[in-house]
Amino acid sequence: MTEDPELIEQIEKVILRFTGMECGGLVKITTGLFNDTFIVKFPHNIDEVNSIPIDRQEMIIRIAPPEDTGLLFYEKRMMAQEPSIHNVVLERTSVPVPKIYVYDNSRTLINRDYLIMEKLPGIAMSDASWLNSNMRRNILKTLGKYLKQVHGIQASQYGYLGEHHPMEPQSTWYDAFTIMWNKMIDDVLACGIYSEEECIKFKEVLRKAEVCFLEREEIPSCLLHMDIWVQNILVNKKAGITGILDWDRALWGDPEIEFAVLDYCGMSQPSFWEGYGIPRENTLNSKIRDLFYLLYEHQKYIPINIWRNKSRLAAKRYKRDCLKIYSDLFELANSF
Repeated sequence: MTEDPELIEQIEKVILRFTGMECGGLVKITTGLFNDTFIVKFPHNIDEVNSIPIDRQEMIIRIAPPEDTGLLFYEKRMMAQEPSIHNVVLERTSVPVPKIYVYDNSRTLINRDYLIMEKLPGIAMSDASWLNSNMRRNILKTLGKYLKQVHGIQASQYGYLGEHHPMEPQSTWYDAFTIMWNKMIDDVLACGIYSEEECIKFKEVLRKAEVCFLEREEIPSCLLHMDIWVQNILVNKKAGITGILDWDRALWGDPEIEFAVLDYCGMSQPSFWEGYGIPRENTLNSKIRDLFYLLYEHQKYIPINIWRNKSRLAAKRYKRDCLKIYSDLFELANSF
């Protein structure tokens, strides 16, 4: 293992404090791109820890990135919202999510937030080389059923409502998305890729298209995962979904923005919609909203490439893509 030995020592201390047992081994999970995630192994099953029945020989510890990593506005301490989201999903749906045993933001044993949680069976869909096309269709159909249940969990306000508080909750989806949109553009400005003039143009085009969002005012505020892709879906050899992971980017709002993420990640296939059970809206206004959601998702890779990947070339490539999408939006918005 080539991980930071100081971090490994800190994890071992955390596990000892929580379980009263020496850690039998740590295995880095390489599919996660944001957090540091490890499988914690024990020499034998743990029947009970702190009065929590576990009956497992393995657990998961997931450690948030350092504060100076270079984080988007909604990524700062976003792990804080996961325990409550996991609880509500476990209580109100049949979606397989891990039980969270510990969330610690004290920064005492480890100078970062971390979670200790149940290790679910299965492996990431991205690593399941045995999957054939029929199996993949079955998985996406099940995913559609699960996300329909998740979207049935509703709130009275819109936006990032979690305990990390990256924004003020809003009473309409348009107001919430406007704040999110502007904050994302401000992040791109802060990393030095957008000019002040470009930021003004990007913010103005949303105001021009307000009418496209007003028709969605009656849509309830739904729980949205916002990071569904092959690395966050656990599957077994029977093509069953055994886990949906990484809820830290969760948002409350219009499911259409979730659908745009599914498009972006290649998950929005006919079998998914068969499982979801409700056809997707297909109007000019919905297509305009989809472009805004695509651009919201695409823009984030500009500061990510500057701050985390240290690749100005990649950031500029994403900017070119974003300017093309903006051009399409500007033309459509001016038709109103």
